[in-house]
Amino acid sequence: MPELKDPLLIAGFEGWGNALNVSDGMVSFLIRKLGAKRFARVDPDLFYRYDKSRPFVDIKEGILREISPPGGAFYAAKAYSCGRDIVLLKCEEPHLRWGHFMDILFSLSHELGVKSVFTVGSMYDNVLHSDKIVSGLASDEALFSRIKQRQVIPITYQGPSAIHSSIHFEAQKRGFQSLSLWCHCPYYIEGAVHFGLLAHLGNLLSFFGGFELDTHEMETEWKKLNRQIQELIDGNPELQTMVSEIRKAKVRASWTGMKGAVKKGEKVIKLDEYINSR
Repeated sequence: MPELKDPLLIAGFEGWGNALNVSDGMVSFLIRKLGAKRFARVDPDLFYRYDKSRPFVDIKEGILREISPPGGAFYAAKAYSCGRDIVLLKCEEPHLRWGHFMDILFSLSHELGVKSVFTVGSMYDNVLHSDKIVSGLASDEALFSRIKQRQVIPITYQGPSAIHSSIHFEAQKRGFQSLSLWCHCPYYIEGAVHFGLLAHLGNLLSFFGGFELDTHEMETEWKKLNRQIQELIDGNPELQTMVSEIRKAKVRASWTGMKGAVKKGEKVIKLDEYINSR
């Protein structure tokens, strides 16, 4: 077990709530950027269906080199420069036993001295690829006031839930401060990581979490990706019309009033196919 100073836990998940790989991608970036070291694994047999998320194998010339089950791990980063250490959870959203998962998550957090738990997620919405819209919910008025100061939109929602909400609800019951931030991704893009949203989300996390994070690398990647997206839009009249409709809806009202501007799957840019063809 790592010895940590005033640690903050940040969790990101693959699966539901990971549009354009923002949730999992944010935690992956933090692990690499902060030099975080793995100290615990999530037991796959407890929380995952192998028929739904199959183990990944590496076979070379008839030899089974490696087999990786579903799951994830906990990492710790010693952020000496800012005086606060970071615990990171990177895993697939559990298929089973969410209650037991919460018990382990918060028992471990208590043992490590964690008092604040943040989750990051992302969803598809009727927004532009150039937008940086983030919504959120917080466990207390002071934190809620701070997120509104950074133009984070308070979430109003009724419907099916990702594990983030269960973590947030359990954190409140157990006396942890908690924050859940959700990035809104454009319906018309698939097969890419939205580096622009990642950079924006990283800046929000460092501000609310009280640690330092250099997002210059992601901002540079976003400039390149944004140019590629714009090239595709400029060469496709249908995409130009769709983007124009979203832009007009934004002018008429806030993003919360943009329901039905574009239907999911109506027209999609598959960026991975475009990039691979060049």
